[in-house]
Amino acid sequence: MSSTDPAVAVRGLAKRYGSVTAVAGLDLRLERGTVLALLGPNGAGKTTTIEVCEGFLRPDAGSVRVLGLDPNTEGERLRPRIGVMPQGGGAYPGVRADEMINLVAACAATPLDPAWLLDVLGLTAARRVPYKRLSGGQRQRLSLACAIVGRPELVFLDEPTAGLDPQARRLVWDLVTALRADGVSVLLTTHVMEEAETLADHVVIIDHGQVVAEGSPRDLTLERPDAAQLRFRAAAGLDTTRLSDVLPEGCQVHEPAPGSYVVSGKADPQVLSAVTAWCAAQGVLAEELHVGRRSLEDVFLELTGRDLRS
Repeated sequence: MSSTDPAVAVRGLAKRYGSVTAVAGLDLRLERGTVLALLGPNGAGKTTTIEVCEGFLRPDAGSVRVLGLDPNTEGERLRPRIGVMPQGGGAYPGVRADEMINLVAACAATPLDPAWLLDVLGLTAARRVPYKRLSGGQRQRLSLACAIVGRPELVFLDEPTAGLDPQARRLVWDLVTALRADGVSVLLTTHVMEEAETLADHVVIIDHGQVVAEGSPRDLTLERPDAAQLRFRAAAGLDTTRLSDVLPEGCQVHEPAPGSYVVSGKADPQVLSAVTAWCAAQGVLAEELHVGRRSLEDVFLELTGRDLRS
């Protein structure tokens, strides 16, 4: 074991539940002091992968090293060095917020000040409120506080901002950024693509238990030479086929949401001129014209499809 070991190193991970394969030969590597976002649709194997890394599940195949240790056979040495924020929080219904974080802090050698952490996360006023009476957002923030109060080297955050309002979400983002600045490694799952694009140094997209793409957010969104797009808003239901007919070869137009249009393939002055001229000829006002690269959400949907997953 060495401080130069990656924070997480997974090779050929496989995990099955009866006839269902949740993870199928997955490789994953999280470098020290960085943030890795593990993305995928529901049922892709994200939570299973994290629970194996945390030592809660035993893999059926493959190797897993966390901070240079095997989470299954060396869990007692590993647990004091990691922080875990599971989905759903997980606490006794009657325990008060301050009791819960003080209990977790008491198990750490050099914990952060629990009262300070509650204040940072906007929970001071709710410190004596029983867990069962906390709002969903308060439970999320309390769970995060418990995950980091012990000054871990590595934090697992499973959907850390689920159910949070925009203000609380930004607060959590700032906290994750501060953790990375302090050299803490972070492995997070999220369905908020903006969150992954903002926080992550490295993104791994999985589907059906396998990696389908990985790289930095910028690498993934600029992977193809035709990655640039032109976006605009106009009246819903425009005839995109007719617009496509006046665009250069290789351009496609689609309407991902009513009144929101994306022209992909290229985004040069010729395309911009063709779009505005066509809209003018139709008597349509094109608003919020924007030229830029694909978003991480575009890449995610392209790789995993647009169908709903249960």
